Amino acid sequence: MSTTAFTNTPDALRPLAVTLSALGSTQGLADPLNVVDQSGWLHANDLLNGSRLPDLFEVARRRWGAAPHAAATLAWKSYTYWLALPAVLSWAVARRIPHIEADNVLVRFSNRSPLIQIGLASPAMVVLPDDPLAQSGLPGISVAADEDVLLKTLRVGLLDRHLDPLSERIRAEVKVGRRTLLGSVASGIAYAVVRARNVLPEPAAPTVDTLLQALDLDDLVEVTPGPGSEPAVRRKTCCLAFTLPQPKICSGCCLRSA
Repeated sequence: MSTTAFTNTPDALRPLAVTLSALGSTQGLADPLNVVDQSGWLHANDLLNGSRLPDLFEVARRRWGAAPHAAATLAWKSYTYWLALPAVLSWAVARRIPHIEADNVLVRFSNRSPLIQIGLASPAMVVLPDDPLAQSGLPGISVAADEDVLLKTLRVGLLDRHLDPLSERIRAEVKVGRRTLLGSVASGIAYAVVRARNVLPEPAAPTVDTLLQALDLDDLVEVTPGPGSEPAVRRKTCCLAFTLPQPKICSGCCLRSA
C-alpha cells in the first residue's frame, strides 16, 4: 500500500491515517477507514448476536482447511488484530480512541486475502481535554478527563462491549479456551505497536506494556529484544495454527520454547 493511502480522512482520524499509511501493509482495514458507502459490509453486531458467525467460520475453514475450533480461533486472531490496530495506534500517536464498540464497526470477509477487513461507520472519537478536537464542536467527539480514563475507554470499547461478548459467543459454538482467545488479542496489540515502532513517539516495548496493563492482558505476551532493531513478541498461548493440514508454528508461538 502506498503512502497516499487512507485518503478523504476526517480530521479526527488524520494522525492515525498518516501512521497507517507509513506501515505499508494494512489490507485488513478499509480505505478510507471511515466507510461512507456501506453496501457489502455487515455490522459487527451481526457477529456478536451469532447471525453471521457461521459464515465467518466457514470462510476460515475453507481458507485453511481447518477443523472447526482451529478455524474459529484463526478467524478470531485475524479479526482482533485488525480491530485493535487502529485503536491502539491512534492512542499511541495522538492519544485519541476511535469508537470501536460493535455498533460502530463494519466487517467484511472473503475467501481471498485478506480474510477480514474492518471499517468504521463513523469517525466518533474520545480525546483528552488538551486535544484540539475537544473544543471543536465536531459531532461524535467526546472528552475523557485524563489519561487513565482514556485507557479505560479503550478497555470498555475493545473488550467489555466488543471482544468479550464475541468471545463468549465463539466459545458457545466451538471448544476453545478464553485464555487462548485473549492471547491472540494481546499478541495482536503487541505486533501492531512493534510494526509501527519507527513512527511512534515512544519506544515500542513501554507502549505495549502500558496498553496491555490497562487491558489486563499483560500476562499473555512479552516483548523482548530481538534480532536487529525489531523487538520480539513472545506469546504464552497458541493460536492453533500448528493443527492445520499444513502445520504452521508462528514466530512468537509458545510452542517454540516448549
